[in-house]
Amino acid sequence: MSRSTRAHTRSPTSSSTGAPLVPGFQAAGIPIGIKPNRASDLALIVSSPPARAAGVFTKNSVKSAPVLLSRARIRSGLCQAVIINSGNANACTGDRGFRDAMAMCRLTSRALGIDEGTVLVSSTGVIGVPLPMDKIRKGIPEVVRRLAATGIPEVAEAIRTTDRFTKLAWKRFPVDGRTVTVAGMAKGAGMICPQMATMLAYFLTDANAPVAVLRDLLRTGVANSFNRINVDGDSSTNDTVLLLANGLAGNPPLRQGTPSFEAFRSVLHSLMDELARMIVRDGEGSTKTVDILVRGAPTDRDARRIAYHLANSTLVKTSFYGEDMNWGRIVVAVGCSCPRTEQDKIDVSYDDVKVVKGGMSAGRLREEQARRILKLPSFRVTVDLHLGKGHYLVVTSDLSHEYVTLNASYRS
Repeated sequence: MSRSTRAHTRSPTSSSTGAPLVPGFQAAGIPIGIKPNRASDLALIVSSPPARAAGVFTKNSVKSAPVLLSRARIRSGLCQAVIINSGNANACTGDRGFRDAMAMCRLTSRALGIDEGTVLVSSTGVIGVPLPMDKIRKGIPEVVRRLAATGIPEVAEAIRTTDRFTKLAWKRFPVDGRTVTVAGMAKGAGMICPQMATMLAYFLTDANAPVAVLRDLLRTGVANSFNRINVDGDSSTNDTVLLLANGLAGNPPLRQGTPSFEAFRSVLHSLMDELARMIVRDGEGSTKTVDILVRGAPTDRDARRIAYHLANSTLVKTSFYGEDMNWGRIVVAVGCSCPRTEQDKIDVSYDDVKVVKGGMSAGRLREEQARRILKLPSFRVTVDLHLGKGHYLVVTSDLSHEYVTLNASYRS
């Protein structure tokens, strides 16, 4: 997961507001009263023709009804519509929850006149509360009427829960002499930790790609983006990432190992990386986005374990929030997570300022220089164990008073 640059571009065919236009896709988002503040909370994405589709879902053993249903349906490799609600997760709701998820798909297919088996469903919000199906039944025909090629930003808005801002990125670029567009949107701010997070993400493209290629692109992209972020060490019941490709760009089918495949992969994965970083930046109450790079570990597995221990450590995260040059918390966390650590070989740097060398302070001057880095909204902490070639990168946030305030009263 590399530091990302802004990937979206405004094309001549975009709307005056800069909305991404992906040929063959329409979308909409409306308020139907699921959220108490009357914010937008029902969204719909439709592809014509039906799109080839791939999906990645939460690995939490407690899964929501929408995840169970969509995970089963996407095995066909086809999807024409995704119906999404926010404000209610439809998780831990028993048989009723599954019937309600089925009903959302059925109502959507009837309103659109399409095969119900090509409709997927996502939900996000409060766990353990049945869906207000009376509102959803009334809302689905209305969201269908609102469908428009310029509606993708409406979906990005409607899927928000505690998000402070919408998360949307897109790019238009050439592939084999054809213009291809990829647009991505995501939601997520808390309950963020692989595998994956309390997040929904949707990637839409007009590229022509076989299902097997889409599945591989999504799996590797998620592994290096959404599965390398952390806010609070918890993962959700509803995590879903979908990739839909309707082929209208008319490019020859993407094949692994070709320049066109690499061009598409590079853009798609950079958008995933950008949206994943937006989620960390929007972490509930967060003020910092911190890359934690562990290198020189005995193995990659060791490096991964250490990186996530650092990313989850409340002591480390609160030091970021307080802008406290307390590097001892980092060294202690490394020792807790990897018994093979040799103290006199540990180096720790904040960006390019080394504050720990050989397990000891590199001097007060270095610490003062690093303290200025801690005041930045984004920086990197590098831990080098000098024990091998293992390395791993995780992106995390700090831990603030606001996080406690938000989550202490999320339902009430």
